[in-house]
Amino acid sequence: MEFSEILKHRRMVRNYTDQPVERAAVERILDAARRAPSAGFTQGQSFVVVTAAERRKAVAVACGEAVYVDKDFDPWISKAPVQIVACTSEAAYHRRYQEPDKINEDGSEIEWPVPYWHFDIGAAVMLILLGAVNEGLAAGFTGPWDQDRLRELLALPAEVIPVGVVTLGHPAPDRRSPSLKRGRRPWDEVVHWEQWGDAG
Repeated sequence: MEFSEILKHRRMVRNYTDQPVERAAVERILDAARRAPSAGFTQGQSFVVVTAAERRKAVAVACGEAVYVDKDFDPWISKAPVQIVACTSEAAYHRRYQEPDKINEDGSEIEWPVPYWHFDIGAAVMLILLGAVNEGLAAGFTGPWDQDRLRELLALPAEVIPVGVVTLGHPAPDRRSPSLKRGRRPWDEVVHWEQWGDAG
């Protein structure tokens, strides 16, 4: 599929059929996610793939699925045949930037102007979302409402932060988010050339 077509078809899907997803497709999607950029090539991102029905239900509880259902959405988090829990590790970045090729001349770690561990996992998640479309699948995303519960459920190491869950499957008719009524912001509000606004 051409990249422009992938972009046209990418959207957050909130309902799935019972049709299973091939493991090979999931592995190809995750291999794409591994190619996301990362500061200092730290590669502090990691993923937990959940396919067992009872564990998917438990993940859905930690992600507040009941709130969606109360708003007339399908139980899309637990219904998705595959959940990919996207994780990052701030500690991994600090370790990387204390290595000889990254440390400051005075032996101190850089001051982080942006928490790049969050930027990098976001880039990886976008590759998962685009990779799903490329595989003929649909995907959605939700954040964990109860991060501690999700961490315990998945037996995550202390330094690993679950930032969200990508749901993956074959699309079924779903209720679109009412937020879409806002429409896309106009081009001129989003894109600025050379500087913000008019030169005056």
